[in-house]
Amino acid sequence: MVEDAKGKVLLVDDEEDFLATLAERLEVRGLTVNTVTRGEDAVAMVDDQNFDLIVLDLSMPGIDGLETLKRIKAKQPNAEIIILTGQGSIKSTMEAMKLGAEDFMEKPVNMTALMDRISDAKDKRMLVMQKKSAKEVEKLHHSKGW
Repeated sequence: MVEDAKGKVLLVDDEEDFLATLAERLEVRGLTVNTVTRGEDAVAMVDDQNFDLIVLDLSMPGIDGLETLKRIKAKQPNAEIIILTGQGSIKSTMEAMKLGAEDFMEKPVNMTALMDRISDAKDKRMLVMQKKSAKEVEKLHHSKGW
């Protein structure tokens, strides 16, 4: 298990007690955690901040997890998102994966498995950022004629 992961996570779930407990458990492990209880708020939050991982409940009032996933991916195609639900089905799992979810976990969540997935998502995000930076340096190099 990864302790002191030092990552930034957004938790989106309409069950406030569950949300508070999960946030506390992740913060104890060294993560910075933001929480929202509505999909609309999650979509707005990704406009202002970058997260290593978004953990998104599938079943919420207002816009559900699948619609929230679509909207976040439209704004940030490289966002790492795990769908979390207490009512998973094969159909919803397949739909979430088609829309770009990285993984699908059922409640109650296994903290070791979640921490492993957070670590993997952070590593993947770092690789994407490194590749993007390398391309920008290469572009600059060519534009200056060095």
